[in-house]
Formats: sequence, C-alpha cells, structure tokens
Amino acid sequence: MKKIIAITAATLALAACSNMSNTEQRTLSGASIGAAAGAVGTAIFHGNPIWGAVGGAAVGAASGYVYDAYKKEQASEYNSGYKAGKTNQPAKAPN
Repeated sequence: MKKIIAITAATLALAACSNMSNTEQRTLSGASIGAAAGAVGTAIFHGNPIWGAVGGAAVGAASGYVYDAYKKEQASEYNSGYKAGKTNQPAKAPN
C-alpha cells in the first residue's frame, strides 16, 4: 500500500511540472536546490535544518529567476545576430 501511495505521489509531482514555463522551472529548480543545500549546510554546522531550508529556498529561487533573465537576454542577443546574418545586415551591438 505504501508503494502505491509513493508511486502515485511521484507521478502527480512529475505531471504537475509539465506545463511550467522556463522561468517557472528555473525558479523552482533553484528553490529546491537551495533548500537542499541550506538544510544540509545547517545540519552540518549543528543548526536548525528547517531554517536553513527556508533560507536556502529563498536564495535559490531568487538565483534561479536571475539566471532565467540572463538566459533570455543571451537568447535574444543570439537571435538578433542570427537574423542580422541571415539578412546580410550588420549586427547591432547590445546595450
């Protein structure tokens, strides 16, 4: 019975993430990695792992969001250069 519940929970968790945008996926990934790192870090130093997870999740979510903005800017610059090359026009320098 416990196996069925665990498999059902895992399946629902994976299905729930399928319709997320890149921004949502990167923010959630950052939050989960930060929560794990914060919990482990505070446990190693004999702190409260719950507060470490909360702090790590906040920092990780913010980092994931900033990383997403960086990747979008990078893709935008690449696409503008690609379009300029395809139409034989000089590429415009990024601001």
